[in-house]
Amino acid sequence: MIESINPFTGDKIASIREYSEEQIDKVLEDAAERFKGWRKTGFSERSALMLKAAEELRKNTREYAETITAEMGKPIKQSIAEVEKCAWVCEYYAKNAETHLASEKIETDAVKSYVSYEPLGVVLAVMPWNYPFWQVFRFAAPALMAGNIGVLKHASNVMQSAENIQKVFERAGFPKGCFQNLVIGSDKVENVIKDSRIKAVTLTGSTPAGSAVASTAGAEIKKSVLELGGNNALVILKGANLKKAAETCVQARFQNTGQSCIAGKRLLLQEEIAEDFMEIFLEQVKALKSGDPMKEDTFIGVLAREDLARDLEKQVNDSVKAGAKVLCGGKRKGTYFEPTVITKVTKNMPVFAEETFGPVISTTTFSTYEEAVELVNSSQFGLGVSLFTDDLEKAEALVPLFDDGAVFINELVKSDPRLPFGGTKISGYGRELSIHGIREFVNKKTVYINKYE
Repeated sequence: MIESINPFTGDKIASIREYSEEQIDKVLEDAAERFKGWRKTGFSERSALMLKAAEELRKNTREYAETITAEMGKPIKQSIAEVEKCAWVCEYYAKNAETHLASEKIETDAVKSYVSYEPLGVVLAVMPWNYPFWQVFRFAAPALMAGNIGVLKHASNVMQSAENIQKVFERAGFPKGCFQNLVIGSDKVENVIKDSRIKAVTLTGSTPAGSAVASTAGAEIKKSVLELGGNNALVILKGANLKKAAETCVQARFQNTGQSCIAGKRLLLQEEIAEDFMEIFLEQVKALKSGDPMKEDTFIGVLAREDLARDLEKQVNDSVKAGAKVLCGGKRKGTYFEPTVITKVTKNMPVFAEETFGPVISTTTFSTYEEAVELVNSSQFGLGVSLFTDDLEKAEALVPLFDDGAVFINELVKSDPRLPFGGTKISGYGRELSIHGIREFVNKKTVYINKYE
């Protein structure tokens, strides 16, 4: 049995039986059979169904959001926003997939030559618990619109959300087998990837999980896309609007109780403005409301599991032993961890070098632009970086110097259906969202037509 535990109350809220080998085989067989017909449907038919999925998400937002909050502790207002964002990505691809996948004419010596974009088949998605709806829908919407079939292996602590996602597509009227939830543990993933009916795999999650999936997929010569951890920097340059920058940094670090790969985890401050910025920033952090994640005014909930909170506690304590100083927070109680700001942080400390998956932010100062770039790039991760400054020309000149997959200026790093999303280094490879995401799981087919005279 796979159990779901409410991390705020500690109560068991669901117990779902793991699929047998026979059930796994049936899911994969149904998916493979459905692909034969689904690949032949037109964009207009897929689009109509995807718009109905968006309608279903908007109609029953609260129902789905409350399950998210109960399973992994996300504050309810943020769960509602997550479901609403899923409706947006469904609408985006319903309206743009046909254009994104239109054949591209290429001028050659042939009578006619072009590149067509055709579906691969059944795609396995291995997904995490921190955004249990959004991470799935940003894969599922483009995959289904491209003519692929989706099979979901979700995190074990959010299996009710996984069932709800399948329910969304069923209520929208998608043919049976287009998108199915696979109730299995992580130990079954390798064999599923190896199954000949699976043509590709995408994973959002930890670096070790990504490495394991990539290894198996590589051995089977199957396409994979990995969106892994991050250790994003928030870089405050002199001349920045400190009040607005502080507000954005609070959102960047502490939304979803800090449990986000693209959260800003390392605060880098230019020395001239460090003291003034920290005064504003600390005031805002201390004002964040912690409490029951089901209450509308709660901004900081709990971590999804107590072991995650203990891991975060160790990272903080080890950094303090190495010379860091806690300015606020730093204490854990069960699954709850106080919003925490740490200063005097150096590159070798855990809160700088490692990904902190919770409401903890490290602070480091720098003098020159070159030093800021070096600090950002010293991370083994490469997901994104945010720069805050009124000198947009200078900021844009710095963009090519960063290794990350995204640079946001005067804004937090965020995923947007219209823009490609993904990282470098151990943050993964490949891209999700936009035209780039929908083209990850297609056969880019060269067509060359000639005529004998």
